[in-house]
Amino acid sequence: MSKRPRLPGDPSDLYLRISYDDELWDTPQADTLERWSVTVLHRRRAHDEDGETVAASSCVTADCPSCTVADATVGSMVFYRVHLDRGRNAFWAMEEESEELFETAQALLDSETGFFTSDVSERLDYVGSALLVMDRVTLDPLWRGHGLAAVLGCEAIHRLMAGCRAIACSPGITDLSSQRLMDRSEWDRVNAMIALGWESIGFRLHRDNVYLLSPLSQELEEQRGVLRGRLAELGAVWRTQES
Repeated sequence: MSKRPRLPGDPSDLYLRISYDDELWDTPQADTLERWSVTVLHRRRAHDEDGETVAASSCVTADCPSCTVADATVGSMVFYRVHLDRGRNAFWAMEEESEELFETAQALLDSETGFFTSDVSERLDYVGSALLVMDRVTLDPLWRGHGLAAVLGCEAIHRLMAGCRAIACSPGITDLSSQRLMDRSEWDRVNAMIALGWESIGFRLHRDNVYLLSPLSQELEEQRGVLRGRLAELGAVWRTQES
């Protein structure tokens, strides 16, 4: 059995910075599509001892004057909030934005109306009117392999899903730099693991690799607590290893 790589820092010090750049464009496209950026940051305290930086565990007190705090970017996420009831036809707005969004639109929306198709509507509770698309989730290689993408993605979803009737994603590899993924079996294995991660918080396959999740999903709410507990456990293990 392969051993998981050791995390490069305390995962309890990870946090999210969520932002939306409003360029004040008075266009139907801008009213329909909102692109939200999520930066995954790791806050690390370091102790400066005789000109050398060492772990903050060297500090005697939490407010040690020799301690500095530095934030490092260790990942990112991109979400789109798609407003189906304002601006232009959402189906064609998504088609113009990117190929990935167009694939999601083809699976969920009616091209003539820009609203959810009847079969999608039947699966969704009547809450909100927008569609939240989790477009991309990326973590630096050293932070992978511990289930953190699901932890962080779940938190971002909770912050962004207000007013949405559905959340969608298309699980798959976004980082194509790894040489080991050139093997087809390894490619399929990693893609399957990514899909399982999102299924664990309630996403279910609709069609064509497009997965759906209701904001009212009880599984989503329950798994948020489970994942937060998992994050606390990872942090406790890391601190034990460092002591």
